[in-house]
Amino acid sequence: MRLSGSVWLMAALLAVGATAWAQDTPQVLAIGARAPMANVKMTGVDGRSVSIADLRGAKGTLVIFTCNACPWVKAWETRIVDVGNTYAKRGVGVIAINANDPGVQAEDAYAVMQERAKQRGMAFPYVVDATSDLARAFGATRTPEAFLFDRKGKLVYHGAIDDNAREPEKVTARWLRDALESAVAGKPVALRETKALGCAIKFRARATSS
Repeated sequence: MRLSGSVWLMAALLAVGATAWAQDTPQVLAIGARAPMANVKMTGVDGRSVSIADLRGAKGTLVIFTCNACPWVKAWETRIVDVGNTYAKRGVGVIAINANDPGVQAEDAYAVMQERAKQRGMAFPYVVDATSDLARAFGATRTPEAFLFDRKGKLVYHGAIDDNAREPEKVTARWLRDALESAVAGKPVALRETKALGCAIKFRARATSS
């Protein structure tokens, strides 16, 4: 059976889309793994360059992939900042990372990041993953998406903030906060993975060699 030109075109576009999706959705970091690309410097909203390694805490390190534009981030944002500010004071290194391409959504621009950090009172670095390669290395695909490493640098929790983004008063499971409490106490995390819910990361295009 011969396929029409339009069918061939559609099949080709789907194949290209599937390939691009596969390239930008690498295998997620496994529980027990260490943070990849931990020494890569990223520019924060204060203009300073910082890496995950720079921020490692005595009690653990929390990496949150986030952004400005996503409705899911906006719903969780107050809780994310509260968790980050609280545990940064308790020996956990905290860093929020925006890997989104602002060319896709203008609200994810650096200047808006600066405004948002100030408005929300972020007391931890909010930085730009300028190539999206760090997000790719983590296997992150959503905003928000949390990765918590223990005091030994091993991943002990990956996933969502809690079980109700839209209605904070109805939250019954505070997954990230519970994991942080265990990490700070040096105890095993009971629930190590949950499904990250949110907007798809708008990955920047990969650099092409000339």
